[in-house]
Amino acid sequence: MPVFIITISYLLLAAHSIRLGDMGLAVCFLGCGGLIFIKERWVAVVTTAVLGGGALLWIIKGAQLISLRIGFGEDWLRLGIIMGALFGVTFFSAILPLLPAGIKWFHRDPDKMWFKSAIFLLTALLLEIVRSKAPFPVLLLDRFFPDWGRAEIFILSAYAAWIGGKMFLPDGAKMIRPRIWAFFSVVFFFQLMLGLTGLDLFLMTGHLHLPVPALIVGGPVFRGSGFFMPILFAVSVFMVGSAWCSHLCYIGAWDDQFSRISGKRPSAKFPHALIWMRLILLILVVTVAWGFRVAGVSGTVAVLWAVFFGLIGLFVMLLFSRKMGMMVHCSSFCPMGIVANILGKVSPWRIKITSGCTMCGRCSRVCRYGALRKEDLKSGHPGLSCTLCGDCISPCTHGCIGYKLPFLSFDKSRKIFLVLTISFHALFLGVARM
Repeated sequence: MPVFIITISYLLLAAHSIRLGDMGLAVCFLGCGGLIFIKERWVAVVTTAVLGGGALLWIIKGAQLISLRIGFGEDWLRLGIIMGALFGVTFFSAILPLLPAGIKWFHRDPDKMWFKSAIFLLTALLLEIVRSKAPFPVLLLDRFFPDWGRAEIFILSAYAAWIGGKMFLPDGAKMIRPRIWAFFSVVFFFQLMLGLTGLDLFLMTGHLHLPVPALIVGGPVFRGSGFFMPILFAVSVFMVGSAWCSHLCYIGAWDDQFSRISGKRPSAKFPHALIWMRLILLILVVTVAWGFRVAGVSGTVAVLWAVFFGLIGLFVMLLFSRKMGMMVHCSSFCPMGIVANILGKVSPWRIKITSGCTMCGRCSRVCRYGALRKEDLKSGHPGLSCTLCGDCISPCTHGCIGYKLPFLSFDKSRKIFLVLTISFHALFLGVARM
């Protein structure tokens, strides 16, 4: 019974969307209708939210149509009854998941209910905001098939919720994070390759930009314009701290894979002072970019220097990250890495180490950023180069290390953090391209 009524409500909303010409929204409603058959508890929350919005949609549409009928002096009573019935059915469907029959249907994985539903809804909200506010189509489906963008929003939101299920426990997160990070990088650079072949729709603005992280700051300094990426970077760091460097950076995923390819544990011989070399390189990048601008250096010459800088970074990955089992590029070469580490202090996210730490070193042996030396463990928090990757959490059998928000436990803090980072991952997967 609850499935039938909920399905009817979704079908009615999908039909209305098709009538309006919004095929993407129709797919979104149909997709949400399809989710109810997996019977997971988080879908109940999504169903209540989406159909609650659908009920509101019927009220707004009904008011518009009735007002139009009144304006033309036509009878509106039958229309009012029809729209009222649509609202009633949809609203009842929205509250059905909260009733005993709905709870009985949506019975699977109740422990993941709020976690996965929050990821799905936040991802959808972020993508919808970006889609509606951007001055040009940012979603690929909108570029190739106008008005189909909301279908992509649904797909990415469902993907994000699925990832959330895989990362719900620390062991799963440690295994999945590098994979989805690498997947994002592959998608990013695949679109870049297609753009280079002349398919401009796969580029952000139709114009090529070099995928070198240092240009996030160097590019605007040289051009005196183009602050989209610095703003996106700053907002991301404010929201998820230095996790930009372990979840969202398209180049960082390369360094991560190179550090793992040999199967070596992170080297304990990494000179920690090298993390400050990134600050020197940041100053150098800004100074050179400003100097090029003042001197009137051509864009071609500036691009060649940027390519050279990027190739040096690739060399660092190939030679040092691979041999040391550490992310040497991110920890000692990337200028944006030090920016993320420092600006990340503005964010509330922290990794904390309790006084119960036994100094066993299990966490240190998996840290690829050199942020968990003995002195760091004694201080109760990782070093500056920590990127909140979370790989150190599951190896700690004593539960002495974890994400920490004020007044919240490690577990709750971690789940809130993952809601944000997974949602941003899906957002970047949908909109990030050169």
